[in-house]
Amino acid sequence: MPRSQLMTMFVFLIILPHIALVSSSSLRPGYYSERCPDAEIIVRDVMKRAFVREPRSVASVMRFQFHDCFVNGCDGSMLLDDTPTMLGEKLSLSNINSLRSYEVVDEIKEALEEKCPGVVSCADIIIMASRDAVALTGGPDWEVRLGRLDSLTASREDADNIMPSPRANATTLIDLFDRFNLSVKDLVALSGSHSIGEGRCFSIMFRLYNQSGTGKPDPAINPMFREELYNLCPLNVDQNVTGNLDATPTLFDNQYFKDLVAGRGFLNSDETLFTFPRTSKFVRLYSKDQDEFFRDFVEGMLKMGDLQSGRPGEIRRNCRVANSATVDHLVAEPQNRMESNHKSI
Repeated sequence: MPRSQLMTMFVFLIILPHIALVSSSSLRPGYYSERCPDAEIIVRDVMKRAFVREPRSVASVMRFQFHDCFVNGCDGSMLLDDTPTMLGEKLSLSNINSLRSYEVVDEIKEALEEKCPGVVSCADIIIMASRDAVALTGGPDWEVRLGRLDSLTASREDADNIMPSPRANATTLIDLFDRFNLSVKDLVALSGSHSIGEGRCFSIMFRLYNQSGTGKPDPAINPMFREELYNLCPLNVDQNVTGNLDATPTLFDNQYFKDLVAGRGFLNSDETLFTFPRTSKFVRLYSKDQDEFFRDFVEGMLKMGDLQSGRPGEIRRNCRVANSATVDHLVAEPQNRMESNHKSI
Protein backbone atom coordinates (compact mmCIF):
# COMPACT_ATOMS: atom_id res chain seq x y z
CA MET A 1 0.00 0.00 0.00
CA PRO A 2 1.38 3.46 -0.93
CA ARG A 3 2.73 5.48 2.01
CA SER A 4 0.19 8.27 1.36
CA GLN A 5 -2.70 5.82 1.76
CA LEU A 6 -1.21 4.43 4.96
CA MET A 7 -0.92 7.94 6.40
CA THR A 8 -4.52 8.70 5.45
CA MET A 9 -5.74 5.53 7.15
CA PHE A 10 -3.64 6.30 10.24
CA VAL A 11 -5.05 9.81 10.56
CA PHE A 12 -8.59 8.48 10.05
CA LEU A 13 -8.17 5.91 12.80
CA ILE A 14 -6.89 8.57 15.20
CA ILE A 15 -9.71 10.99 14.44
CA LEU A 16 -12.60 8.52 14.37
CA PRO A 17 -12.92 7.98 18.15
CA HIS A 18 -13.34 11.74 18.67
CA ILE A 19 -16.38 11.97 16.38
CA ALA A 20 -19.70 11.43 18.12
CA LEU A 21 -22.51 10.44 15.80
CA VAL A 22 -25.99 11.29 17.02
CA SER A 23 -28.53 8.60 16.21
CA SER A 24 -31.85 9.22 14.51
CA SER A 25 -33.82 8.60 17.73
CA SER A 26 -36.23 11.36 18.68
CA LEU A 27 -35.85 13.88 21.45
CA ARG A 28 -36.91 12.35 24.73
CA PRO A 29 -37.52 13.08 28.41
CA GLY A 30 -34.68 12.12 30.73
CA TYR A 31 -32.07 12.44 27.97
CA TYR A 32 -29.36 13.45 30.49
CA SER A 33 -30.39 10.99 33.23
CA GLU A 34 -27.17 8.99 32.92
CA ARG A 35 -24.50 11.47 31.81
CA CYS A 36 -25.76 14.48 33.80
CA PRO A 37 -28.59 13.41 36.11
CA ASP A 38 -28.72 16.78 37.89
CA ALA A 39 -29.00 18.82 34.69
CA GLU A 40 -32.62 19.90 35.11
CA ILE A 41 -32.13 20.60 38.82
CA ILE A 42 -29.14 22.82 38.04
CA VAL A 43 -31.07 24.77 35.42
CA ARG A 44 -34.01 25.38 37.73
CA ASP A 45 -31.78 26.43 40.62
CA VAL A 46 -30.10 29.10 38.48
CA MET A 47 -33.47 30.26 37.19
CA LYS A 48 -34.74 30.59 40.77
CA ARG A 49 -31.79 32.81 41.65
CA ALA A 50 -32.33 34.89 38.54
CA PHE A 51 -36.00 35.33 39.44
CA VAL A 52 -35.09 36.57 42.92
CA ARG A 53 -32.52 39.02 41.51
CA GLU A 54 -34.79 40.39 38.79
CA PRO A 55 -38.26 38.91 38.15
CA ARG A 56 -38.32 40.28 34.60
CA SER A 57 -35.28 38.22 33.63
CA VAL A 58 -37.12 34.89 33.63
CA ALA A 59 -39.74 36.27 31.23
CA SER A 60 -36.92 37.38 28.96
CA VAL A 61 -35.31 33.93 29.02
CA MET A 62 -38.67 32.24 28.35
CA ARG A 63 -38.93 34.16 25.06
CA PHE A 64 -35.63 32.67 23.93
CA GLN A 65 -37.41 29.47 22.92
CA PHE A 66 -39.61 31.37 20.45
CA HIS A 67 -36.76 33.38 18.95
CA ASP A 68 -34.49 30.34 18.74
CA CYS A 69 -36.85 27.65 17.48
CA PHE A 70 -38.49 29.68 14.71
CA VAL A 71 -35.12 30.52 13.12
CA ASN A 72 -33.71 27.27 11.69
CA GLY A 73 -34.94 25.14 14.56
CA CYS A 74 -34.16 24.88 18.28
CA ASP A 75 -30.39 24.92 18.02
CA GLY A 76 -29.13 27.73 20.26
CA SER A 77 -28.18 29.84 17.22
CA MET A 78 -29.65 33.00 18.77
CA LEU A 79 -27.08 32.81 21.60
CA LEU A 80 -24.06 33.16 19.30
CA ASP A 81 -22.20 36.48 19.35
CA ASP A 82 -21.17 38.10 16.07
CA THR A 83 -17.76 37.23 14.66
CA PRO A 84 -15.67 38.87 11.92
CA THR A 85 -17.14 36.35 9.46
CA MET A 86 -20.68 35.92 10.82
CA LEU A 87 -23.54 38.28 11.59
CA GLY A 88 -25.53 36.52 14.29
CA GLU A 89 -29.13 36.91 15.38
CA LYS A 90 -28.72 39.09 18.48
CA LEU A 91 -28.80 42.31 16.47
CA SER A 92 -31.62 41.23 14.14
CA LEU A 93 -34.64 43.51 13.90
CA SER A 94 -36.72 41.35 16.23
CA ASN A 95 -33.99 40.87 18.83
CA ILE A 96 -31.97 44.08 19.11
CA ASN A 97 -32.91 46.14 22.18
CA SER A 98 -35.57 43.52 22.85
CA LEU A 99 -34.07 40.21 23.92
CA ARG A 100 -32.08 40.43 27.14
CA SER A 101 -30.82 38.32 30.08
CA TYR A 102 -28.34 36.30 28.01
CA GLU A 103 -26.21 36.28 31.15
CA VAL A 104 -28.71 33.93 32.81
CA VAL A 105 -27.98 31.30 30.16
CA ASP A 106 -24.26 31.95 30.65
CA GLU A 107 -24.69 31.27 34.38
CA ILE A 108 -26.61 28.06 33.69
CA LYS A 109 -24.01 26.85 31.20
CA GLU A 110 -21.15 27.58 33.60
CA ALA A 111 -22.86 25.55 36.35
CA LEU A 112 -23.52 22.64 33.98
CA GLU A 113 -19.98 22.66 32.60
CA GLU A 114 -18.61 22.49 36.13
CA LYS A 115 -20.79 19.48 36.92
CA CYS A 116 -20.91 17.71 33.53
CA PRO A 117 -18.45 19.24 31.06
CA GLY A 118 -19.31 18.91 27.39
CA VAL A 119 -22.63 17.15 27.93
CA VAL A 120 -25.60 19.56 27.95
CA SER A 121 -26.30 21.64 24.86
CA CYS A 122 -27.17 25.32 24.93
CA ALA A 123 -30.21 24.52 22.80
CA ASP A 124 -31.51 22.23 25.54
CA ILE A 125 -30.73 24.87 28.18
CA ILE A 126 -33.13 27.22 26.37
CA ILE A 127 -35.87 24.59 26.41
CA MET A 128 -35.41 23.78 30.09
CA ALA A 129 -35.08 27.41 31.16
CA SER A 130 -38.20 28.43 29.22
CA ARG A 131 -40.20 25.72 30.97
CA ASP A 132 -38.80 26.79 34.34
CA ALA A 133 -39.64 30.46 33.71
CA VAL A 134 -43.29 29.49 33.33
CA ALA A 135 -43.34 27.16 36.32
CA LEU A 136 -41.56 29.61 38.62
CA THR A 137 -44.10 32.35 37.89
CA GLY A 138 -47.17 30.28 38.68
CA GLY A 139 -47.77 28.61 35.34
CA PRO A 140 -47.80 24.92 34.39
CA ASP A 141 -44.84 22.61 34.75
CA TRP A 142 -44.12 19.85 32.24
CA GLU A 143 -41.64 17.20 31.17
CA VAL A 144 -39.43 18.48 28.37
CA ARG A 145 -37.94 16.44 25.54
CA LEU A 146 -34.17 16.87 25.31
CA GLY A 147 -31.23 15.82 23.15
CA ARG A 148 -30.71 18.81 20.83
CA LEU A 149 -27.42 19.91 19.34
CA ASP A 150 -26.05 23.44 19.12
CA SER A 151 -25.72 25.08 15.73
CA LEU A 152 -22.32 25.85 14.27
CA THR A 153 -23.43 29.23 12.97
CA ALA A 154 -26.24 31.81 13.04
CA SER A 155 -27.94 34.06 10.50
CA ARG A 156 -29.15 37.59 11.09
CA GLU A 157 -30.76 37.55 7.65
CA ASP A 158 -32.83 34.48 8.52
CA ALA A 159 -33.95 36.05 11.80
CA ASP A 160 -34.96 39.26 10.02
CA ASN A 161 -36.91 37.33 7.40
CA ILE A 162 -38.73 35.00 9.79
CA MET A 163 -39.53 36.70 13.09
CA PRO A 164 -42.73 38.80 13.14
CA SER A 165 -42.97 42.51 13.89
CA PRO A 166 -44.98 43.91 16.83
CA ARG A 167 -47.12 45.44 14.06
CA ALA A 168 -48.06 42.00 12.73
CA ASN A 169 -51.74 41.20 12.42
CA ALA A 170 -53.45 37.88 13.07
CA THR A 171 -53.35 36.83 9.40
CA THR A 172 -49.57 37.30 9.25
CA LEU A 173 -49.12 35.39 12.49
CA ILE A 174 -51.36 32.52 11.36
CA ASP A 175 -49.37 32.20 8.14
CA LEU A 176 -46.08 32.21 10.08
CA PHE A 177 -47.19 29.51 12.52
CA ASP A 178 -48.60 27.42 9.69
CA ARG A 179 -45.11 27.29 8.13
CA PHE A 180 -44.03 25.33 11.19
CA ASN A 181 -47.08 23.08 11.37
CA LEU A 182 -48.42 25.05 14.32
CA SER A 183 -52.18 25.62 14.39
CA VAL A 184 -54.30 28.69 15.08
CA LYS A 185 -54.90 27.27 18.55
CA ASP A 186 -51.13 26.94 19.05
CA LEU A 187 -50.67 30.55 17.96
CA VAL A 188 -53.16 31.93 20.49
CA ALA A 189 -52.04 29.67 23.33
CA LEU A 190 -48.35 30.44 22.76
CA SER A 191 -49.09 34.16 22.55
CA GLY A 192 -50.03 33.71 26.19
CA SER A 193 -46.28 33.80 26.86
CA HIS A 194 -46.94 37.54 27.11
CA SER A 195 -48.63 36.79 30.40
CA ILE A 196 -45.29 37.72 31.99
CA GLY A 197 -42.80 40.43 31.19
CA GLU A 198 -42.71 43.87 29.62
CA GLY A 199 -42.70 45.49 26.18
CA ARG A 200 -41.05 48.66 24.88
CA CYS A 201 -42.70 51.92 23.88
CA PHE A 202 -40.92 51.45 20.54
CA SER A 203 -43.28 48.58 19.81
CA ILE A 204 -46.49 50.57 20.31
CA MET A 205 -45.78 54.14 19.16
CA PHE A 206 -47.53 53.55 15.84
CA ARG A 207 -50.58 52.15 17.67
CA LEU A 208 -50.87 55.26 19.75
CA TYR A 209 -50.18 57.92 17.15
CA ASN A 210 -50.44 56.58 13.61
CA GLN A 211 -52.28 53.24 13.33
CA SER A 212 -52.36 52.11 9.69
CA GLY A 213 -51.12 55.54 8.60
CA THR A 214 -54.24 57.33 9.85
CA GLY A 215 -52.49 59.69 12.23
CA LYS A 216 -54.83 58.35 14.92
CA PRO A 217 -54.62 55.68 17.63
CA ASP A 218 -55.72 52.10 17.20
CA PRO A 219 -59.50 52.14 17.79
CA ALA A 220 -59.26 48.70 19.43
CA ILE A 221 -57.47 50.17 22.46
CA ASN A 222 -59.72 50.69 25.47
CA PRO A 223 -59.96 54.51 25.96
CA MET A 224 -58.84 54.40 29.59
CA PHE A 225 -55.97 52.09 28.73
CA ARG A 226 -55.01 54.40 25.87
CA GLU A 227 -54.60 57.25 28.34
CA GLU A 228 -52.34 55.04 30.45
CA LEU A 229 -50.24 54.31 27.38
CA TYR A 230 -50.08 58.00 26.44
CA ASN A 231 -48.65 58.72 29.89
CA LEU A 232 -46.16 55.87 29.58
CA CYS A 233 -45.15 56.61 25.99
CA PRO A 234 -45.53 60.29 25.05
CA LEU A 235 -44.24 61.32 21.64
CA ASN A 236 -40.89 62.47 23.06
CA VAL A 237 -40.33 59.34 25.17
CA ASP A 238 -37.17 57.26 25.26
CA GLN A 239 -38.63 54.40 23.26
CA ASN A 240 -36.78 51.82 25.34
CA VAL A 241 -39.08 52.64 28.27
CA THR A 242 -41.11 49.53 29.07
CA GLY A 243 -44.66 48.77 30.13
CA ASN A 244 -46.34 45.64 31.44
CA LEU A 245 -47.60 43.19 28.84
CA ASP A 246 -50.60 42.45 31.03
CA ALA A 247 -51.97 43.49 34.42
CA THR A 248 -50.07 40.71 36.28
CA PRO A 249 -46.61 40.82 34.65
CA THR A 250 -44.82 38.61 37.18
CA LEU A 251 -47.57 35.96 37.34
CA PHE A 252 -48.15 33.44 34.58
CA ASP A 253 -51.94 33.23 34.38
CA ASN A 254 -54.80 33.95 31.95
CA GLN A 255 -54.95 37.68 32.75
CA TYR A 256 -53.36 38.36 29.37
CA PHE A 257 -56.47 37.03 27.61
CA LYS A 258 -58.81 38.89 29.93
CA ASP A 259 -56.93 42.06 29.02
CA LEU A 260 -57.31 41.36 25.29
CA VAL A 261 -61.09 40.96 25.69
CA ALA A 262 -61.14 44.29 27.54
CA GLY A 263 -59.15 46.06 24.80
CA ARG A 264 -56.06 46.30 27.01
CA GLY A 265 -53.59 44.38 24.87
CA PHE A 266 -50.20 46.09 24.88
CA LEU A 267 -48.95 45.04 21.45
CA ASN A 268 -50.83 45.26 18.17
CA SER A 269 -49.90 41.63 17.54
CA ASP A 270 -51.63 40.77 20.83
CA GLU A 271 -54.87 42.74 20.47
CA THR A 272 -55.36 41.61 16.89
CA LEU A 273 -55.89 38.08 18.24
CA PHE A 274 -59.15 39.27 19.79
CA THR A 275 -60.35 41.38 16.87
CA PHE A 276 -59.79 38.64 14.25
CA PRO A 277 -62.55 35.99 14.00
CA ARG A 278 -60.32 32.91 13.56
CA THR A 279 -58.39 33.66 16.75
CA SER A 280 -60.93 35.48 18.92
CA LYS A 281 -62.75 32.29 19.94
CA PHE A 282 -59.58 30.96 21.57
CA VAL A 283 -58.93 34.29 23.29
CA ARG A 284 -62.43 34.17 24.78
CA LEU A 285 -61.99 30.53 25.80
CA TYR A 286 -58.68 31.12 27.56
CA SER A 287 -59.96 34.28 29.26
CA LYS A 288 -62.57 32.11 30.97
CA ASP A 289 -60.70 28.83 31.42
CA GLN A 290 -57.13 29.08 32.72
CA ASP A 291 -56.71 25.30 32.90
CA GLU A 292 -57.50 24.99 29.19
CA PHE A 293 -54.98 27.70 28.42
CA PHE A 294 -52.31 25.95 30.47
CA ARG A 295 -52.92 22.62 28.71
CA ASP A 296 -52.80 24.14 25.24
CA PHE A 297 -49.76 26.26 26.09
CA VAL A 298 -47.78 23.19 27.17
CA GLU A 299 -48.83 21.34 24.03
CA GLY A 300 -47.69 24.28 21.89
CA MET A 301 -44.35 24.61 23.67
CA LEU A 302 -43.63 20.92 23.15
CA LYS A 303 -44.52 21.12 19.46
CA MET A 304 -42.41 24.23 18.98
CA GLY A 305 -39.54 22.58 20.86
CA ASP A 306 -39.49 19.76 18.31
CA LEU A 307 -38.60 22.09 15.43
CA GLN A 308 -35.24 20.98 14.05
CA SER A 309 -33.26 21.79 10.92
CA GLY A 310 -31.33 18.52 10.60
CA ARG A 311 -28.07 20.44 10.21
CA PRO A 312 -24.79 19.29 11.79
CA GLY A 313 -24.26 20.48 15.35
CA GLU A 314 -22.14 20.26 18.46
CA ILE A 315 -22.23 20.68 22.23
CA ARG A 316 -20.84 24.17 22.79
CA ARG A 317 -18.60 24.80 25.75
CA ASN A 318 -19.60 28.47 25.72
CA CYS A 319 -23.09 29.31 24.49
CA ARG A 320 -21.88 32.54 22.88
CA VAL A 321 -19.17 30.95 20.75
CA ALA A 322 -19.08 27.90 18.48
CA ASN A 323 -16.37 25.39 19.30
CA SER A 324 -13.24 25.16 17.19
CA ALA A 325 -14.09 23.81 13.75
CA THR A 326 -11.72 20.86 14.16
CA VAL A 327 -13.17 17.40 13.86
CA ASP A 328 -12.46 16.41 17.43
CA HIS A 329 -15.03 18.97 18.65
CA LEU A 330 -17.61 18.47 15.94
CA VAL A 331 -20.68 16.37 16.55
CA ALA A 332 -21.99 15.19 13.20
CA GLU A 333 -25.76 14.92 12.99
CA PRO A 334 -27.12 12.75 10.19
CA GLN A 335 -29.59 14.48 7.92
CA ASN A 336 -32.10 11.69 8.45
CA ARG A 337 -32.44 12.53 12.14
CA MET A 338 -35.60 14.42 11.31
CA GLU A 339 -37.30 11.26 10.07
CA SER A 340 -38.05 10.23 13.63
CA ASN A 341 -40.85 12.38 15.12
CA HIS A 342 -39.21 15.73 14.36
CA LYS A 343 -40.79 18.62 12.54
CA SER A 344 -38.61 19.82 9.67
CA ILE A 345 -38.42 23.53 8.95
